[in-house]
Amino acid sequence: MHLKKYTLLLTMLLFCSGAFAQKQFNKKQIEKLKNEAADIVQQNHKQTQVMIDKIFSFAELGFQEYESSKYLTGILKDNGFEIEESVSGIPTAWFATWSNGEGPTIAIGSDVDCIPKASQYPGVAYHKPMVEGAPGHGEGHNSGIPLNITAVLTVKQIMERENIGGTLILWPGIAEELVAAKAWYVRDGLFDDIDMCIFTHVSSNLSVSYGQAAGTGLISVEYSFEGEAAHGAGAPWRGRSALDAVELMNVGWNYKREHLHPLKRSHSIITDGGDQPNVVPSKASIWYYFRDVTYEGIMDMYESANNIAKGAALMTDTEMSSRILGTAWPRHFNKVIAETMYENIKQVGLPTWDEADQALAKAVQEEVGSTPNGLSTELSNLGLPVRQPISGGSDDIGDVSWKIPTVTMRFPSNIPGLQGHHWSNAIAMATPIAHKGATAGAKAEAMTILDFLLQPELVDQAWDYFNNVQSKETKYQPMISADDMPPIYLNKKIMDEFRPQLEKFYYDETKFNSYLEQLGVAYPTVKKGK
Repeated sequence: MHLKKYTLLLTMLLFCSGAFAQKQFNKKQIEKLKNEAADIVQQNHKQTQVMIDKIFSFAELGFQEYESSKYLTGILKDNGFEIEESVSGIPTAWFATWSNGEGPTIAIGSDVDCIPKASQYPGVAYHKPMVEGAPGHGEGHNSGIPLNITAVLTVKQIMERENIGGTLILWPGIAEELVAAKAWYVRDGLFDDIDMCIFTHVSSNLSVSYGQAAGTGLISVEYSFEGEAAHGAGAPWRGRSALDAVELMNVGWNYKREHLHPLKRSHSIITDGGDQPNVVPSKASIWYYFRDVTYEGIMDMYESANNIAKGAALMTDTEMSSRILGTAWPRHFNKVIAETMYENIKQVGLPTWDEADQALAKAVQEEVGSTPNGLSTELSNLGLPVRQPISGGSDDIGDVSWKIPTVTMRFPSNIPGLQGHHWSNAIAMATPIAHKGATAGAKAEAMTILDFLLQPELVDQAWDYFNNVQSKETKYQPMISADDMPPIYLNKKIMDEFRPQLEKFYYDETKFNSYLEQLGVAYPTVKKGK
């Protein structure tokens, strides 16, 4: 009798749990839903265009992305997402969450900040600032979150209709150009309960890779010196120059460069060099990026710089202090997510570029001295792990990639052959090139999200690679401590200066079909004879 009661109870429990079980989909059904997602993304291309153009017009530097964040979170709130604002103590940072019950939790991120002095009229194939000296989207970060929102809202629509369980989290890479947010997100546990991350970044092709990526990690440090002011002519012997300390540190570091491995990179600016020549500077500061292809190499450079800074302080009888302003681990991307995504990338393919798109691209390439080959027409291969480390840029998505299985999907919204961090990289970013490239990326992303929602075993496989391949020998160690705070004051002065002028150029989608139309730019605008 006891056994029968137990069996009956177990049967009832299994029956009840079955009532809440997620609907199962076979391969054919999954492909049908993915194709539908791509169709919905295409139908919503207008929304993608408006978002891209809008963020372009705000042109906000890192930590000052107030208009961009307000606009994007407003869209997500209107679509049922719960917004956690000011995460990690960063006023412009947010995480937006929507859940449809039990299932994989997938984070989808991209950057949003722009570049100093990169103001540029879009669609104009030569240097023409909208506001002289102002920031502009000379990296193309205005396109990634619009792509993500288009993809995620598409998936959400299908999840609701088909009763697909899972949680979608959208988040911005604040101040990526300063590599100064994602490591704080990781430190503060924002990715602790997330299964995987899909990150997107603008490029000139539609691609994804796995394994150790080309490029470096870095630590960003500002060294400050404090001495004693004095009259530069009347009593210079009574002064102790903090600027002398800065210059001596830089001399010391430049001697160190001869002995750095060629994979290492370092660059600096003097952030405070005193006030005027006739006053011995009592305070001065210098800001460095130290880059290498391994965590150990980065920290070795950091230790060397600290010692040189101490030596400069001793030589000038000044006091030295330092502050970490940002960090980025070298990136390692997940094989399972990348291979799954690449199958969708092959299905989507590159956009169909028209004559105007190619004419703009070739004119810009010629303007900056690149080979005028135009826009990409052949899809990239799946990116494999680098056989030998390759130096280059950094991205703090690296920290996320060592916390949870992650990939970066690159999408074709910009022109090949440009130098980056430059006004030329802004030319395409509010034109049909950017719109078409982001739409293609949104299709591949939406299809990939559905793959992992509908086949949770893929999530397990991604974690198997993460635990048993990626993390087998290398273990993540944060470069920031619990006491390090994000430098949210950076870029405020610049934005306070230029925002009133930029506001005159904000895109009004209620009056104009496109930003080009609002600006009166004929597409494409090229130099005569080109």
